[in-house]
Amino acid sequence: MLEAATNLRRLLVVDPCDDCRRLLPGLRAAGWEVDSCELDNVGNRGCDVGLLRLQPRHLERRESVKELISRSGTEWIAVLNLDSLPLNEVGDFVSEWFFDFHTLPFDVARVQVTLGRAFGMARLRGRGSIHSDEHEHEHELLGESRDVRELRKLLAKFAPTESPVLIRGESGTGKELVARTLHRQSRRAIRPFVAINCGAMPEALIQSELFGHEKGAFTGAHQRKIGRFEQANGGTLFLDEVGDLPLELQANLLRVLQEKQIERVGGSQPVTVDVRVLAATHVDLEQAIRAGQFREDLYYRLNVLQVSTAPLRERNGDLALLANHFAHLYSVETGRRPRRFSDDALAAMAEHSWPGNVRELANRVRRGLVLAEGRQIEARDLGLERERGHTAHLPLVTLEAYKLGAERQAMCDALARHGDNLSVAARMLGISRPTFYRLLHKHQLR
Repeated sequence: MLEAATNLRRLLVVDPCDDCRRLLPGLRAAGWEVDSCELDNVGNRGCDVGLLRLQPRHLERRESVKELISRSGTEWIAVLNLDSLPLNEVGDFVSEWFFDFHTLPFDVARVQVTLGRAFGMARLRGRGSIHSDEHEHEHELLGESRDVRELRKLLAKFAPTESPVLIRGESGTGKELVARTLHRQSRRAIRPFVAINCGAMPEALIQSELFGHEKGAFTGAHQRKIGRFEQANGGTLFLDEVGDLPLELQANLLRVLQEKQIERVGGSQPVTVDVRVLAATHVDLEQAIRAGQFREDLYYRLNVLQVSTAPLRERNGDLALLANHFAHLYSVETGRRPRRFSDDALAAMAEHSWPGNVRELANRVRRGLVLAEGRQIEARDLGLERERGHTAHLPLVTLEAYKLGAERQAMCDALARHGDNLSVAARMLGISRPTFYRLLHKHQLR
């Protein structure tokens, strides 16, 4: 019974024609669990392989078809009439978005071979389930590195409290994502989550944005405006780049945190607000305090609880996972089917220092999807030239230098594939785990 469940192969047939329906009993007899539905009713049905009867109306709704293929995360086979294949728009669409195609009438033996190949490819890539919007938020903090696992545990402890949280980390490391996770897991989850970037607002407008203003408070104030604190009443207010707040506004913010009341610009009546404040910064606030640029009393008000987001260069084992996530996320936007990354691309990503962190990775994957010409995204598509280890600045003319470069390259490749399981990475290289650790230290790899 267990073996049967393990070998179960699920086939989803979308918009089946009569020929497709006649094919299904034979596929069931061959061991496929077959489900069929219309395009509009796919919902969250899981499958290992998809079969779509491609008709002219699908070309008019190609965005829906692209979304289905991208969202399902599996391989799809198009079924179409022979006379429609030579059409440019059909050929381009099928070659870009489908694993394979079949023309009617069916060659049953060939169909079964193609389905088997598609199933094998889907399993090889670890695919085969349609992502449910209902569970979408569970996977926002993607990654299985130790840093991410510990961060998720910490957020689960901090979320139910009402205390302010200071989120620290480099730009692009997902500080707003952390704030949204804290809100979503808190008792305030059904109430508003309001975010404001303190560093992106002109100084003259920040006070009005945070606290609102009354009609006639200043030139152009034609009506009363509700500020971010009132918008977030009962929920969570996220102050991104709080270190960029002017000192005068820091004093106002401190007063609000102490008294839980605001005053709109041009108003005289206090307004009580119930808001949990989360703040984020990439600057060294302690240094800013010493420089007289940040109030120490506000720092202690905001820094009741603290979390840090790790830079991507320290999350080597998460690179492939995140890159594949973005390849699926942006496939419809770029009009290209999700693509795998070549070994060379994975190694180049492992060598790159990622100064822009996850935001930079997302943008490079977007670029790679647009530029990729084959079935895989190459390092050049990502705009990453292979750095031959950190010995690239040395004149690699001696055998020892070449050995060092090759050794470090092998370590980078192993980390790119198995960065979160060092035992597997060591076995991949044919060395012991202690030797693997020694080489990590030798080449200064994390």
